[in-house]
Order: sequence, then C-alpha cells, then structure tokens
Amino acid sequence: MVQTMLGKKMGMTQIFSAEGEAVPVTVVEFSDAVVVDKKSEQRDGYTALVIGMFDVTKPKRVPKPMKGIFKNEKKKVDLPFKSVLKEIRMTAEEVEKFNIGDRVAFEEIFKEGDKVDVSGISKGKGFQGTIKRHNFGGGPASHGGMAHRIPGSIGSNTYPARVFKNKKMAGHMGVEKVTVQNLKIEKFDNENKFMLLRGAVPGGKNALLVIKKAVKAGKKEIKKK
Repeated sequence: MVQTMLGKKMGMTQIFSAEGEAVPVTVVEFSDAVVVDKKSEQRDGYTALVIGMFDVTKPKRVPKPMKGIFKNEKKKVDLPFKSVLKEIRMTAEEVEKFNIGDRVAFEEIFKEGDKVDVSGISKGKGFQGTIKRHNFGGGPASHGGMAHRIPGSIGSNTYPARVFKNKKMAGHMGVEKVTVQNLKIEKFDNENKFMLLRGAVPGGKNALLVIKKAVKAGKKEIKKK
C-alpha cells in the first residue's frame, strides 16, 4: 500500500480549537497521484512505484524527454502531464497490485486526525557566522570586549597543525533536508485539495514536501509540564 505522497507548502496561519486555543497550522496543497511507471528487480535492480502529481498548467513547456514518460508509444500509455514525479520503494508483490495509469487518491491514505512525518528542503540563509549557525554563546558584550561574535580558538597548534574535519565554524546555512515528525492533520478538505498541519514544516512558499505516515505515531506522547 502507498504510504507516501507529495504536497506543496502554501503558507502558515492559525485556527482555534473547540477549547478556544490558538493552533498554528501550515496550509499544504495536495493532488491525486497517477501511476506513471513501475520499477522491477530484473530491469532496474530494485522495485518501486513511480507516481506523478500536480497537473501541468502549460503543457507546451514540458520538455520532450518528460513528454515521453507520459505518452510512451512502446508501453502504449497516454497519461496527463504531471509536474512532479516521485519513486516510492515497495515490495514486488505490492507493485504488482498497480497498473500504469491507476489513480491513487490522497484521501485513501490520509485523513483528518492522522499523524504524519513531513520532509522538505529548509530555507537557504546564505553564509552565516558561528553564533547563528551553531548557537555559540559569543564573547563579552560589555565595553572593552574585543571578541563579541568571533568564533575564537579552533584548537590547532604546531601539532596537528591543521583544522579537524567537521569543526563547527562559519559557513553555508540552510538548504538541507529536514524532517518534522508526528504532525497532526487538523483539517482535511478533499474538495478544495488542501489540509492543515499543526505546526511548521521546512521550506518556503510552494516548497515541495514529502508526506509519510508517522513512524512514531503509536508511541505515547510526553506531556509538557
């Protein structure tokens, strides 16, 4: 069974619970998926299901190699163009249950109240110093202090006379894969193709998100004091 789908982050807002509590939520757009291809052990070395999501608004801008995936004469398929493709690893028995062109409905996998794990690419923040990038404490902020936000000693001397790898230093920050676990689906609107997830997810507006069934959904939650 398919346990993974894709979504687009539209932005954040807040809703109010029945108790009057303000709940921050992320608005995620989704669409139904179409089975585009199937990967086999004999041909590809692994088994997976290839799904396509989100309709293409301007088909004339689709590159020819991409058109060949959806309108393949050898496989005799004529599918609608999709803007995003995603491979989902599955067993050979599960892959055989699907045919190319089958529709995979989003509401058949997720529903209101479910817990999901969301992965995405975080926002890029450029070149940052150690205080912002690694949460360093910094030097004295009072008058006369000469080292306010500099990284300080990095521990190198005559020996080993080099900087060790993976040292926490200034550098590029962001644009990394981030996964947020156990987010609750507060509202699910299948008619308008959007859902509200409690909390924040990585990425900016229109960022592509990978939404999976929560791995730790069955574990007991720790109550905050």
